[in-house]
Order: sequence, then structure tokens, then C-alpha cells
Amino acid sequence: MPTPHFVLYDGNEWEQLLPLTATRAIADSRIGILTIKEKWEKHLNTVVGILTQPYLQPKYNYNPNPNTIYINSAVLPNKLLLNEIKNIPVNSKLIYQNTIIAVNIFNDTINQLQELILIQNNIKQTVETTTAIVKLNYAWDIFTHNGAEIKNDIQLLGLTPNPEILSKTNTLLGTEIYIEDGVNCECAVLNSNNGPIYLGKNSEIMEGCTIRGPFALGEHATLKMQAKIYSDTTIGPHSKVGGEVSNSVIFGYSNKGHDGFLGNSVIGEWCNLGADTNNSNLKNNYSTVKAYNYPTQKYINTNLQFCGLIMGDHAKAAINTQFNTGTVVGVCANVFDAGFPDKFIPDFAWGNKDTFTLDKAYEVAQRVMERRAIPLIETDKNILKYIYDNRFNAK
Repeated sequence: MPTPHFVLYDGNEWEQLLPLTATRAIADSRIGILTIKEKWEKHLNTVVGILTQPYLQPKYNYNPNPNTIYINSAVLPNKLLLNEIKNIPVNSKLIYQNTIIAVNIFNDTINQLQELILIQNNIKQTVETTTAIVKLNYAWDIFTHNGAEIKNDIQLLGLTPNPEILSKTNTLLGTEIYIEDGVNCECAVLNSNNGPIYLGKNSEIMEGCTIRGPFALGEHATLKMQAKIYSDTTIGPHSKVGGEVSNSVIFGYSNKGHDGFLGNSVIGEWCNLGADTNNSNLKNNYSTVKAYNYPTQKYINTNLQFCGLIMGDHAKAAINTQFNTGTVVGVCANVFDAGFPDKFIPDFAWGNKDTFTLDKAYEVAQRVMERRAIPLIETDKNILKYIYDNRFNAK
């Protein structure tokens, strides 16, 4: 039997993870240090393809092959699960508690996601796994599992603690500190007693910052002066962050450059939170938080006591914006009105009443991306146009 190809595909979870997935396949989501795609590639020691929604597919590499194991990209990898996936019999699917984990399809060439869904639903032969899995069912699962994934990624990358290479101007508590090349860190307090701290290549921690692990700082990312970073937080590559951040994930290329609190939140790429922007992550009555759900177009119970802000790519918030508990902000939304914004802000919102036009969205996105030397290409424009024309969150 020839060696199978591996492809990460988007199941029903893709819609549940909106607005974060409006502009990306699930596999492109960051949790811990790495994206889901990067995790699977490390585990499998090979390049994997991505099969996603038709309007997103041009963004990703996918070469149809009649000998392929398709893996649900909402599932996070582990060694035990990996072995079971590699040994799925042909034309069978691996299941965990009625969830399809992976399917081995032989002698069938899949060209589109919908073809895969139809074929896998018709496959009768199943293998039940007892290996516990971690799966992203909702956007808030990203910050919930982030601390554990930082630890897992440290192991996956095979890193060795090296706190000794940091400047003596820093105060270090614990030794589980991992420093990549080119890190600039002076006069900071790094506490790894309760979890690892990872500083990515060419990242910078300015004077006066205080950090508690588990924490991951992506390559070329910056912590501004006197930032206070609590456990289970990831700041993705090329982001700039100041103020207070707790148990949050910033995918990358986004800025929260000034004071203000961000807690129990997930922020996409190319977002900006203005100075003194804050979010609530706990209700006054301490009850569980409800958040907007795209498939049902209703608010659903997250079953979490702490849940903050979910923000799609290219969204912006003006200075002094006050986000309520469990707020969801769509792609290219602009939040700037006085008082608390709505708990759900649609894609391309311009304040409370108007719409951010597509041509203006292109203009701003191009300007923002060029600051990181990344062009806004036609594929990006087509994705934004699809979202603009097909609002997932029409009320």
C-alpha cells in the first residue's frame, strides 16, 4: 500500500468558529505557539494539504490524490491519536463519540469539500477510538485550551530551556523560559514557575513588562513598556501589545498598543484596538456568559464564567471602546460609537448604523498590510468581497 497523503479539512465546526474562520480555514487558526496546520505537519513530518470552503480554497494548497487520509482540522493532534490515524483501514473513518476524526479514502479523487462530506457520510466502516481528543467546537475554545497547547507545542518543537542567554537586567522566576534567536528583552519580570514562557525569533519585550507563563510571543512581535501579561496568553507574530492581557490569543499582525484590558478573548489578524479599549470578561452576577452564534443567529450559552471578546480579521475599535462580556465582532467591522457597543457587531459595520464600503475596506486593508510589507493580493480581495456579498451574520 502506498504512503497516503494527508489533508486537513473543515467540518461543521468551521461555521461554529465564525467570524475567525470567515477569512481562513480552521487549520490556519493559532492556538498555543503554532497554528493547527503547523502542529499536524510537525507530528506527521510532512506537508499537509488544506480542503476548505470554495471561496477560501484559492488561498491554500490542495492537490487531489486518490490515496488520502483526511483529518478534521478542528481536532488538535497528539501522539496516541496520530498512530490511530495513520493506521485507519482504507475506506474507513475514525470516530470519537460520534465525531469524525479522520477518514481514509482510497481510489476516490476528491476535488471539493462538499464531495468529501458526502463520501465520508456514506462510508459505513468505522473505527472507534478511546483516545481523548481536544477539538475546537466554538471560538472560545481557543483561549480555553491555549495554556495547555503552549506546553504541548514546547514539547512538539523539542525546545530546551535557555534563560541564561537573557540580559542580567531581567528578573527571572523559574527556569522554563525558551528564547529564540534575535530576542530583545530588558528590565522585565518573567515568571515561569507555573508554566513556560516562549519568546519567538526577533521578538521584543520592552522595559517594565511583567509576564506569567504559560505565555507565547510570536516572531517579530512586541510587548510595549510596562505591559502586564497573565497566564495562558499567546501574542502572534508581528503584533504589538501593551496594557493588561489575560488568557487571550491574538492570531498575529494585530495591535493593542496602549493601556486597556483584554481578557479571555480571541483576536484575529490585522485588527487594531484603540488606546484604553477594554473588554469585560465577567458578568456582574457571575453567571455564565452568552455569545452570538452564527449558524443559529442567536446567543448561546458558552458555559463559561469568563468570556470576553471574539474579533474577526481587519476589525478596528476606536479609543476608549468598552466591549461587554461575550462580544462578537465581525470581519472589517469598525467600532466607534459612544457607550457599550452591541454584543454582536456584523461584518463591515461602520459604527452602529452604517456599512463600511468594500472599496474603503480594500483601501484600509492594503494600507495596514503594507506596513508589514505584505501586499493585499487579489485572493484576499475576493475573500473579503465574498464575505461582503454573503453576510454570514445577516440579522
